[in-house]
Amino acid sequence: MTLPLRILFCTPQIPNNTGATMRLAAVTGAELHLARPFGFDMDDTKLRRAGLDYRDEAATFIHDSLDAAYAALLPARVFAFTAHAEVDYTDIAYQGGDVLLFGPEDRGLAPDVLADGRITERVRIPMRPGMRSLNLANAAAIAVYEAWRQLGHHGAR
Repeated sequence: MTLPLRILFCTPQIPNNTGATMRLAAVTGAELHLARPFGFDMDDTKLRRAGLDYRDEAATFIHDSLDAAYAALLPARVFAFTAHAEVDYTDIAYQGGDVLLFGPEDRGLAPDVLADGRITERVRIPMRPGMRSLNLANAAAIAVYEAWRQLGHHGAR
């Protein structure tokens, strides 16, 4: 049995992104892990609207902090997505159970999170020069689909 990919959002701020990523998790078989604090309430109508009827199909886990999320997920490889990395996300050979870590929409992952020894690798999604970042849900979708592609789209029809 192949372990699912795990998406980990550290302190997400925008409900629409989390809702869209719930839908992503449902259609790919990934797990979505959310580390508090959040910038929204889990009953937010924008979260429900973005997740549509897929919200109940997504394996979603809520953790009180990033440390609590690590306690539940490790030992696993953790790939921190940041615009400040040198390694492209496509250069990683993903495995089932890998954790794809993303920071809050307004600032990305904090320097202390990126320096944490539990991070396996810091990776980036290439962008044109002068561009600051991608939308969080879009970045998660790009990463998950690349990892899932490498895993042979396990569980797809």
